[in-house]
Amino acid sequence: MPSLSEEQVELVQLVRSFVDKEVLPVASELDHRDEFPAGLVDTMKEIGLFGITIPEEYGGLGLDLFTYALVIKELSRGWISLSGVINTHFMAAWMILNFGTQEQRHRYLPRMATGEWRSAYSMTEPHAGSDVQAIRTRARRDGDEYVINGQKMWATNGLRANMIMLLTVTDPQAQPRHRGMTAFIVEKEPGVGEQPGLTVPPHLKKLGYRGVESTELVFDGFRTPASSVLGGETQTGQGFRQFMAAVELGRVNVAARAVGLATCALEQAIAYANQRETFGKVISQHQAIQLKIAQMATRLKAAELLVFEAARLKATGARADLEAGMAKLFATETALEVATEAMRIHGGYGYSQEYMVERLYRDAPLLILGEGSNEIQQLLIARRVLESPESWH
Repeated sequence: MPSLSEEQVELVQLVRSFVDKEVLPVASELDHRDEFPAGLVDTMKEIGLFGITIPEEYGGLGLDLFTYALVIKELSRGWISLSGVINTHFMAAWMILNFGTQEQRHRYLPRMATGEWRSAYSMTEPHAGSDVQAIRTRARRDGDEYVINGQKMWATNGLRANMIMLLTVTDPQAQPRHRGMTAFIVEKEPGVGEQPGLTVPPHLKKLGYRGVESTELVFDGFRTPASSVLGGETQTGQGFRQFMAAVELGRVNVAARAVGLATCALEQAIAYANQRETFGKVISQHQAIQLKIAQMATRLKAAELLVFEAARLKATGARADLEAGMAKLFATETALEVATEAMRIHGGYGYSQEYMVERLYRDAPLLILGEGSNEIQQLLIARRVLESPESWH
């Protein structure tokens, strides 16, 4: 892992302290109530976490993706829902910074850096998950505006966000189809379920990943100015490329979340194994438990190295789709395995809501599905390796 600057070390330690003192004591309770963690989010705003990678000229901290991955790991050690509050916001800010017009950067980034404005990121539809080119949400030009019709699914922060980074079809006849897709920065009223042209139904009930809303977005004649095309009207038809670039970052984020969750699961397993007694001694002295701990710790360390390498490479501006895909695949599968083993080490208590591992066990499956399922990740990895055998070593 690269050496950290004093600023990076201080920020990571600050987030770790925040997680230990304020997040871990309440996360499971908030999760069971499926309650949005308003107080914790306010603290995250005060720390500056909503503007980690936004340049200082726009009011952010101006740090790199590697630092962001370190912070996301620490947040996720407490509760992956907190990193979910930030992730779509981070991806939208990155898109505006890299693809937006100067006017868009100055309009949105300062308010995003403070957390005053939060963004959702909407690509998935009921019939189009991993197959992004199958989306149907249509944006049709009407004078100086676009009229949007369609339905989106799994929009994290979809209700409370002030804005949505939205992928639409503007030219249904384009071949290949992705050339007819355009990204919009859509402004909306936060916390309002019904507004002109847009309905946000009650948030979806989930196995885990609670406390942060995942919603549908139903557009029916929603109007947005032509100036809301990401990068300006010359970028019409570039939405697919822009969204795919952000997804690569999202995979690093999900992988870092997985490392954080797995770290927490291992910590909980070790603490329990050191105090639970069977047959006259603590269970950490039983070889069967020691074998589990050894496997969990080794896989976690390997996952961490993959994630930090992908984040470091992406931070340099180099192509990192292979590294991000490998990190996402291995780290999320590791998180699921480590959470399961932590539950088994707890025995019957691991199935009880009294213990934290029950929440970790429910949260882990999200990670193998989000930002492209792990089956899709394997196809993408194989394609890169077959195209360029030297690319993976």
